[in-house]
Amino acid sequence: MQHQSVDWSSLPQPEDDGACAHLEGLRLPSLPLKATTGEMVDLAALKGTTVLYIYPMTARPDRPLPDGWEAIPGARGCTPQSCSFRDHFADLKAAGADHLFGLSTQASDYQLEAAERLHLPFALLSDENRSLATALELPTFEFDGKVLIKRVTLIIKDGQIRKSFYPVFPPDKNPADVIDWLAEQHT
Repeated sequence: MQHQSVDWSSLPQPEDDGACAHLEGLRLPSLPLKATTGEMVDLAALKGTTVLYIYPMTARPDRPLPDGWEAIPGARGCTPQSCSFRDHFADLKAAGADHLFGLSTQASDYQLEAAERLHLPFALLSDENRSLATALELPTFEFDGKVLIKRVTLIIKDGQIRKSFYPVFPPDKNPADVIDWLAEQHT
């Protein structure tokens, strides 16, 4: 299953504003989040290495992108990023990822549509109330009356953030960067 190709050069690139510089070394708070599997997932309690890619929102193919979405640096690309993590799922596991999740502020039932449509072999987590985003002081932006989390990927080991990727651009290349970092840790 392929996703539609995006011309990343035509989109504004996000810049590193330092908003994630404080994350590495932080312990995650115990904040169970609803997963598209129906379960509650407490990232702080997971053993091993967890890859958590955080994205603003997924669009639906039956609806146009909101006006102005493509003008926001780094906003476009949630579906290509999710598809790329899906396509590299086995490689991520082989590189040492014990768990993989996507996370957005969208409600779990909305995320379920995307998880099923994209055939994701991992769950998406809902931080609908922004409890994790607030606790970790993740960078956000406002769009169309909603507060959304900027794109960032965290590698967590036994509840502690070991690495953050920010800004993430282009989003579909993010899994390769994560695999490279994981491989470096095992050499």
